[in-house]
Amino acid sequence: MSTSFYFEVATLLIMAAAAGYWLQAMGSKERARAAARTACERDQVQFLDDTVALVKLRLRRNERGRIVFYREFRFEFTSDGAYRYPGTVTLMGARVVQCSLGPYRD
Repeated sequence: MSTSFYFEVATLLIMAAAAGYWLQAMGSKERARAAARTACERDQVQFLDDTVALVKLRLRRNERGRIVFYREFRFEFTSDGAYRYPGTVTLMGARVVQCSLGPYRD
């Protein structure tokens, strides 16, 4: 087998890993967005822009000791239509572990 064969196989493996990471990242963002929307509905505030933004990405160990991606997302909401307030959603792997709304006016 020639060197070009190994190069092609390595290239395909890297592309597959990148595609897998991208799909996992999009799934995590969608779970974070759904958690933020649910938290806003629960507290009867308006979820703004219907989006979340990734602000932290780390490797951490979960409760089973496995290394997973730790992702922290930020979003904004309003309670009165005049001010924007921050909220956060934290994921460990595919699981939402925290969703909180910052302090806001009623």
